[in-house]
Amino acid sequence: MSTTPPDLTPGRPAARRSIAARAGRWSAHHKKTAVFGWLAFVVAAFVLGGMVGTKKLDDVDTGAGESGRAEQVLDRAFPAETAEENLFVQTPAGSSARDPDVKAAVTSLMATVADQPGVSDVVSPYEQDGSISRDGRSLLIGYEIRDTDEKPAVDEIEAINAQIAKAAKEYPTLRVEPFGDATAEQQIEGQFEEDFQRAEFLSLPITLFILVLAFGALVAAGLPLLLGITAVIASLGLVALPSQILPVDDAISSVILLIGMAVGVDYSLFYLRREREERAKGRTTEEAIDIAAATSGKAILISGLTVIIAMSGMFLTGDKTFMSFGVGTILVVAAAMIGSITVIPAMLAWLGPKVDKGRVPFLGRRASGDSKVWGAILTPVLRFPLAAALLSAALLVGMALPALQMKTATSGLDQLPRTLPVMQTYDRIQEAFPGEPIPAIVAVQADDVESPEVTAAIEQMVTDAQATGLFGDGADVTVADNGQVAAVTIPMKGDGADKQSLDGLQALREDIIPATLGEAGVTGEVSGFTAGSEDWDDRMRGAAPLVFAFVLTLAFLLLMVTFRSVVIPLTGIAMNLLSVAAAYGALVWVFQKGNLEGVLGFDAPGAVTSWLPIFLFVILFGLSMDYHVFILSRIKEARDGGMKTADAISSGIRSTAGVVTSAAVVMVAVFSIFGSLSMIEMKQMGVGLAVAILLDATIVRGVLLPAVMQLLGEANWYLPKWLQWLPEVDHGTGDVMEPVRDPVREPVPEVREPAGV
Repeated sequence: MSTTPPDLTPGRPAARRSIAARAGRWSAHHKKTAVFGWLAFVVAAFVLGGMVGTKKLDDVDTGAGESGRAEQVLDRAFPAETAEENLFVQTPAGSSARDPDVKAAVTSLMATVADQPGVSDVVSPYEQDGSISRDGRSLLIGYEIRDTDEKPAVDEIEAINAQIAKAAKEYPTLRVEPFGDATAEQQIEGQFEEDFQRAEFLSLPITLFILVLAFGALVAAGLPLLLGITAVIASLGLVALPSQILPVDDAISSVILLIGMAVGVDYSLFYLRREREERAKGRTTEEAIDIAAATSGKAILISGLTVIIAMSGMFLTGDKTFMSFGVGTILVVAAAMIGSITVIPAMLAWLGPKVDKGRVPFLGRRASGDSKVWGAILTPVLRFPLAAALLSAALLVGMALPALQMKTATSGLDQLPRTLPVMQTYDRIQEAFPGEPIPAIVAVQADDVESPEVTAAIEQMVTDAQATGLFGDGADVTVADNGQVAAVTIPMKGDGADKQSLDGLQALREDIIPATLGEAGVTGEVSGFTAGSEDWDDRMRGAAPLVFAFVLTLAFLLLMVTFRSVVIPLTGIAMNLLSVAAAYGALVWVFQKGNLEGVLGFDAPGAVTSWLPIFLFVILFGLSMDYHVFILSRIKEARDGGMKTADAISSGIRSTAGVVTSAAVVMVAVFSIFGSLSMIEMKQMGVGLAVAILLDATIVRGVLLPAVMQLLGEANWYLPKWLQWLPEVDHGTGDVMEPVRDPVREPVPEVREPAGV
């Protein structure tokens, strides 16, 4: 490939300009149209989304495999949804649940429960097998809360439980606590909402604070934050449209916020840093924007496409929750990408030197475009590249080694925070009634499930299940109105996710059902928490190779075309995989092996949440590629401008390290907030993301990348002869004009940024 520098004759425009360069120039010349057009788009998208309404996923839509089919059968057979609840009553030590005064209290409590709106089928513990504990101290009052058109059960439960608590005050010697589907959902959802509100509330001021440190000026710091916020708002509205076809998960707004702020800040930083750097060299605002659009703008487009490719891998999981995350993240990345190459240049042209207003004292120094800290690190790295590459790679591999022992498991109730009253009640119920209340639910289908043959087969199935010692007493059979479906609920021992529960599921599916229902010619499929978790894990294990292959292949092709090299994408992918593997290792070390429990405030679950490996891979691969493309574009730009590869590497790393560090600090801070939340799943996600981004922006991009590129030299740009037909992608130098300085026309502002960045 020729290294002849492009023609930069003063005042002579390039023969062709990229989309990013044209968009930046148009926006700079049509400032009001670009800015107000973007704001109108954001408002219209949000209003349209509110009018259409975002369709959310139902629980029954998220199932997988046999359990998913069973849930669909039960949902159709029992359309009137009810939430099963229990009132846990425990007597003081030395007394019995059968004492007359306790029976009187229970009768009164049952009456209180029955009087509540939506409550039905209140069952006396004295008439229901298995409702009094073996030690005689505890009992369960069972009842149901029916969904209505006006209110679902989960919305009724708070008022119902308040009345129960009021009635329980009359019996101070008794422990009276509700537990069940609606109670758990209400408290867990409330905790999730509280956690996410805390994360969202803290993320904005923390991001602004870091950006102020990065730019040393309030106005410049505010632009990335505004772009991220508006991109998120627009995407929250736009996601309503595809949700009509592909309903989205309840957590979609938090995922959009997390990714939108990350890429929005990244892309804005890339653009602003280059524009400020060019102004610091003496160029006018217009010239600086022109260069930033042609260079950083183009890198943003390539980065955005790479992130979108990574996010689209979620569609290959076959899981509707992941697919909805894919829709949301692709929308917000596209919005941030478009906004960064249109609104940012328009705002910079509008503000001009005023973008540096609101300077914070003691934060700045003159911006040369280089980072002194990273310059000091880079010097020995480039001088001793082999040692630097081996040491940095060894560190990452060492951190990744625990990942070889990774165990994944769907989060059980044992992983929920014990600060929730409902989980404290759950623990007491588990102690008093081993095997309650996690049941296996068998969906039985027959022409007539109440026929003698089918009834006998169901009874034999329950008997055989209990004989294994893996199931508890108190099985229940509910027949649908059409008489063709029966829901057989069999309490399981274990916590729903441990070996005991999994052994029970395997015995039920592989031995008991075929030998009982199967012999009677009846179809029986198992659902419930354990079955659903195992089937979902099986789906993820089957989808992982396909997702990895898809993302890596398309990323390789995009990078190969962009940089006209097969070496650049191979080394880039290898480095990204090292970052991801190190994050996996950190998750195993912390959450599976139980390190830092006191620091992070959790009890080790002994496994990594099953959805995290694929989710982290997709997110981290996309975000890591942001930095990789940005740095490589600067290196390629320098090389295309006539520098030798070694000099281009040094120049590219030095000039981008500061902005990469700033962007990474923002993301690490935001992700760390999620690591401080109460839900262990959120802790694992936050820690995994924060560790990977921190390693990627420091060890990988600051040490391993320059060391490997220095070792490879001109081989970095190797492209086989049979691929020479690939088009040349200019990285900015051919898109700009040589500046014609006119100090009278516009004074050169003093541009400052924080020392050490």
